[in-house]
Amino acid sequence: MLRAVLFDYGLTLVSFTFPRADLLCVLDEARRWLGPDTPDAETLMRDVLEPLEADLDTIGDDEVDYLAVYDRAWRRAGIEAPPETLYRILDREQRCWDRAIRLAPAALETLDALRDRGLRTAVASNAPFPPEMMHRQVQATGIADRVDAVVFSSEIGRRKPAPELYRAALDRLGVAAAAALYVGDRVVEDFDGPRRLGMRGVVCTALARRPVPAGVPTIARLGDLVEYIEALV
Repeated sequence: MLRAVLFDYGLTLVSFTFPRADLLCVLDEARRWLGPDTPDAETLMRDVLEPLEADLDTIGDDEVDYLAVYDRAWRRAGIEAPPETLYRILDREQRCWDRAIRLAPAALETLDALRDRGLRTAVASNAPFPPEMMHRQVQATGIADRVDAVVFSSEIGRRKPAPELYRAALDRLGVAAAAALYVGDRVVEDFDGPRRLGMRGVVCTALARRPVPAGVPTIARLGDLVEYIEALV
């Protein structure tokens, strides 16, 4: 019997638009904290933040220390700053992303419908950023109030499709893998990984950026999930 549904976060429950204008404002503000020789905001965007976006695609199963990665990105651009200053800049930067977030259509309604049916729910997602910043964001979206657990890879030290992140969420829910369904936008992380642990999986294609091979179960949008689950049962 299905007892729980676990969700990926980005491109499943939410989407983002790169908040370039807001980030430039943050970088311009940060120049005052970094010293008079700090380059202009456009240069910092090009030499620090944009390469960081590319770096995120190279992370393996072991999660990174994002503040160390962040420090290296600034040093690579020739800028050294105390950890507390970099944390302050990163926090401002993440607040730009908080404002840029958009809920997927029917995200909150679907979470409410699952809870109404007595199912446990959780977010279990890769995210290298400091957990306190990620939890703040999930709270602001209204998602945190509608799930029973939120777990990010930055808290566990391992990334999907490694099993530790799924296990951590299942443990917090008190549910066995065989009684859980995972919903996400990627085949390897959100279908293959959960299946190896004994969960079922389904890919939501509404926001997915990669094609889904034939034979992988899919739903076209989150609003179809309840019907999909009822067909399973």
